[in-house]
Amino acid sequence: MSIATTRGDGGQTGLAGGIRISKGDLRVEAYGSVDELNSVLGFARSVCTNEEIRTWTEGIQRTLFRLGSALATPPESKKTPPVISPEDVDGLTKLVHQIEATEGILSDWSLPGAHTESAAYEVARTVCRRAERNAVRLASSGVEFKPEILSYLNRLSDVIWLFGRLIEKNAGVDARLRSGETAGPKWSRAWK
Repeated sequence: MSIATTRGDGGQTGLAGGIRISKGDLRVEAYGSVDELNSVLGFARSVCTNEEIRTWTEGIQRTLFRLGSALATPPESKKTPPVISPEDVDGLTKLVHQIEATEGILSDWSLPGAHTESAAYEVARTVCRRAERNAVRLASSGVEFKPEILSYLNRLSDVIWLFGRLIEKNAGVDARLRSGETAGPKWSRAWK
């Protein structure tokens, strides 16, 4: 058996449960963005030397496989979609609070690229935001899925941003956007 089935040569793909749809469908765009995010996080994890962040990232990647599968499972499928639970979202929220409590963590805007490892997480953060936008478009089109999916993606971009700041702090790197100037308000949300 080969992965080159040729069934997708005409622009169609199979969803969970065997349903065929266009590769240009909003559902495919949404779960495809989650797949891309998972890959970009895999790259970030591969270059990250902080074992704790690597472990957190791997756990997030495993959850993203469930999340992508949930988006790829339409209601008419015979397959039950995996669940992204309130506990999954709460876990990310707790991680946000844990990292925010780190003494000296950057609380202002940051300029990506001051450190290779943090830059990899910045790329992942922007892909996460795109995945979130695509999931919102899917929901806005009338497709129903558990609201925890959007909450998880929203919280995840905060976590990924904080991973970058924690990496920079531990490396002694100053990535403030306004170096030498008055800092902005605590937790500037320019990345949202």
